[in-house]
Amino acid sequence: MNVVDVAIGVDVGGTKIAAGLVRLRDGVVLERLHQPTAPARGGAAVLDDALGLARQLWHAAEQSGFAPGAIGVALCELIDPAQRPASGHTVDWRGLAARERFAELAPTTFEADVRAHAIAEARVGAGQAHGSFAFISIGTGISSTIMVDGAPWRGARGNALVLASSPHPQWCSRCGAHETTILEDAAAGPAILARYRAAGGNAVDTAEVLARIDHDPRAAMVVGEAAAALGSAIGWLVDVVDPAAVVLGGGLGSVDGVYHDWLCQAIRAAIYADDTRRLPIERARCGADAGVIGAALAAGGH
Repeated sequence: MNVVDVAIGVDVGGTKIAAGLVRLRDGVVLERLHQPTAPARGGAAVLDDALGLARQLWHAAEQSGFAPGAIGVALCELIDPAQRPASGHTVDWRGLAARERFAELAPTTFEADVRAHAIAEARVGAGQAHGSFAFISIGTGISSTIMVDGAPWRGARGNALVLASSPHPQWCSRCGAHETTILEDAAAGPAILARYRAAGGNAVDTAEVLARIDHDPRAAMVVGEAAAALGSAIGWLVDVVDPAAVVLGGGLGSVDGVYHDWLCQAIRAAIYADDTRRLPIERARCGADAGVIGAALAAGGH
């Protein structure tokens, strides 16, 4: 291999920092490293750890006789058009010259994590067969990216990824009551678990709630409401941009079974046009490596 064949991808999430040495022609991860993020320690500590993983991979590549040509970093925050972190909700790297520090090893590209995941699916995953698709990441949070000809639509300010974090006011036409809801509070993984527990259920994680749908009415109710709410939002997104397909990723988006079936039904029910309602809805294929692969591909120009 030579310098253009491989790149390092680093995926910095709220729970885990994952890093990998990625072969660019097919997205194969040759080496993997990971460790807990522990974001409560502060952004500087997380940055040091992410850099440490990148350096370890760099040295491992050198020992194998080749050097990565680029580094891609996927971050669970907003990233502006100049590739600077523009938010610090979970991992705050604002003002830390993070990209410059990575660039001491190799030319570095920063990307929002959901866009990195979508890039992986576009190049080596479920999106390969589609000229455009809407990618929805469903897990600890809920985000979206519109992919067009293999590239993400970032928006004028880099913020075209927020699907479920904004408040939505609603009024009852009968009694005049007002309520403001946030979709992530009902449909993200932690919200499903919290609502199940509030209903009297006892589960360790969201996967356990999903496994109880068939025999626990509380699980069926909470998961059904989450799927219906999220499906309505995704259907609205499809109505607005009319993509060729929808690709569902993240921990919840990639699962099979009743939840997936209910979510697909809710998406199709919310779509206005008859021919659009028949669009493909696919599960992501890149799995837990998606952020690492997509970050590396974005950096390597593939």
